[in-house]
Amino acid sequence: MNRRCLLLSGLALALIGAPVAASAAPPFQPSRFSVQVVGRGPDVILIPGLTSGREVWRATVNALPGYRYHLLQVSGFAGEAARGNRAGPVIAPLADEIARYIADRHLRRPAIVGHSMGGTLAMMIAARRPELVGKVMVVDMYPQPAGLFGGTAESMSPLASIIASPGGRRLFANLMGALSPPEVANRSDPDVVGRAVHDLAVTDLTAELPRIRAPLTIVYAAPNPRAGAVVDRSFRRAYAAAPHPRFVRIDGSGHMVMFDQPARLNAAVAEFLRH
Repeated sequence: MNRRCLLLSGLALALIGAPVAASAAPPFQPSRFSVQVVGRGPDVILIPGLTSGREVWRATVNALPGYRYHLLQVSGFAGEAARGNRAGPVIAPLADEIARYIADRHLRRPAIVGHSMGGTLAMMIAARRPELVGKVMVVDMYPQPAGLFGGTAESMSPLASIIASPGGRRLFANLMGALSPPEVANRSDPDVVGRAVHDLAVTDLTAELPRIRAPLTIVYAAPNPRAGAVVDRSFRRAYAAAPHPRFVRIDGSGHMVMFDQPARLNAAVAEFLRH
């Protein structure tokens, strides 16, 4: 056998014996939300509230450099196509998909900041997948979202049945637009919003609060200092089951704290991210 045949035989044997490298799986692409990643540094996930888009966090991102922000926008909200949220429940599957995104992107225990509905999602992830979360900030939301209207998940159950109907979804989507900037609320899919409202109406995370191992900061609004004591008691009572929550009250603000008191909210977020 000549030298050339020997070389070819050796090459063939090497190829036969060599393990075949598995092709890398493509990264997970969420369908229930989209993500815009901005900046460099420790990872921070920002989740907007009902009908809001990622732009509600833009001023905070600009004011607080030094982090890698993952700005989420829920499919069906603020002009984005419904995609994965076009049918069925919204809130719990959305929390599951955000958790999957964290794991797939190998984010190392990111901070999660959620406003209103986004706060519900942040708590849900922290309670159900505590190993994924570094710390949590909830902005103006109770463990029972019905508490925003002075109700409970139990008392809201009959109302939730009405919301489940197509007409009820449209009605409550319009009502809940009062908790969001009107310019984005009217660009949200009323069916997605209605189903999200239904999910929130019957959600109660109070029993899950003890499972949250990550440091938990609760930021909440008060219309004026005189009302502050009443609001203080309400939030402290709601979060009594949480291990060592930290409370930050922002006076002179309604539910959309980032618009009513942007400087104070940014200061609270900066303090939260530093510690």
